[in-house]
Amino acid sequence: MAIVRIANLVVDAAQLEQYKAALKEEIEESLRTEPGVLTLYAVAARDEPWRFTILEIYEDQTAYEAHLRAPHFIKYKFATEGMVTSLQLLEADPLIPEMKVK
Repeated sequence: MAIVRIANLVVDAAQLEQYKAALKEEIEESLRTEPGVLTLYAVAARDEPWRFTILEIYEDQTAYEAHLRAPHFIKYKFATEGMVTSLQLLEADPLIPEMKVK
C-alpha cells in the first residue's frame, strides 16, 4: 500500500535560496535513483515563499524507510537542519488508492 505524507515547512527567509537549492537537489536525486519514490512535489506559498508544502508518495513502507536511509536524504536533512524553523508531517490516505502516480 502506498505511503502518502504531506510535509509543511517554514524556512528561515534569510536562507531561502540555499534551502531551495538543497531541496531541489534532494528531490531530483530521490526521483532519479529510488524506484520506490513515486512522487516528491514541492511548492512554495506565493505570498510567503518561505512556506513550503511537499507531497511525498512512496510505493510502500519499505520504500519510505529506504528513502530515509538514502545518502542524499541524509545530506539534505543535515544541510537544512538550521534552515527549517518549523516542520509538520501529516500522514494521509489517498482518496483513490488505486490511482497510478507517474
